[in-house]
Amino acid sequence: MTPAARSLDTTAPPKRTPGASSSRKVLQLLLSFSERRWDASVAELAASIGTPVATTYRYVALLKELQLLEEGKTGRYHVTSQVMPLARAAQLANDLARLARPVMEAAARDLGETVLLFQHFGDSAVCADRVECERAMRFTFQPGHSVPLGTGASGKMLLAMLPEGERERRLSTIVQRRGPSVREEVKRAGMNRYAVSWGELDEGVWSCSVPIPSTGHRPAVLTLAAPATRIGDDAKRAAVIALKAYAGRIHRAVSSFAL
Repeated sequence: MTPAARSLDTTAPPKRTPGASSSRKVLQLLLSFSERRWDASVAELAASIGTPVATTYRYVALLKELQLLEEGKTGRYHVTSQVMPLARAAQLANDLARLARPVMEAAARDLGETVLLFQHFGDSAVCADRVECERAMRFTFQPGHSVPLGTGASGKMLLAMLPEGERERRLSTIVQRRGPSVREEVKRAGMNRYAVSWGELDEGVWSCSVPIPSTGHRPAVLTLAAPATRIGDDAKRAAVIALKAYAGRIHRAVSSFAL
């Protein structure tokens, strides 16, 4: 296996590092912030990472010392701009996003709609890149934005791509939260090799998502988002077919890179 291929190989489950419990909790605390929860109290953070409040205060103090967290006026904490270079470094190091970018630009130009790349991380589908079309329409999704697995076209397609055991484990929790219909939607996405949603994340927006065939990197999908009012049934069917072809082009680009 080449160095390039090794850098993309995330199929093996990560091993738990011994003797790093405290470090793990500090990082879990930092990673508990997201666009869905951009600030939190110490008590909320303690509940999230499963540590006593007194211990969580020490973790927060360490992150404040490193200027990664700061306290707001109401006693709630939030991450600082100190993390932004880290996010940019992650974006620059993402080989899949870099290799997919020219194909995404072609797809957005040819289909006339916004095209997004999502990758699987834990319980989330994370937007790794986005190419907007020239026609007027803005979406909430930006690189770095995440949605829970099983939600929206991207979240459902990524969940359907997971190995059966992991998929069922995650589905059982999602079904408790969202109801049994999500199980059928994920099953259908796996069988059809595409998922769709309508107004699930952005009101009035139709989206479809297709898997990028695996080349050793973490599960990823290519997604198209469009205003439902300007994309009819024929255009929707054509978009799914075209998106699968563009996903194949990304697969071939990644495969050539990994040789």
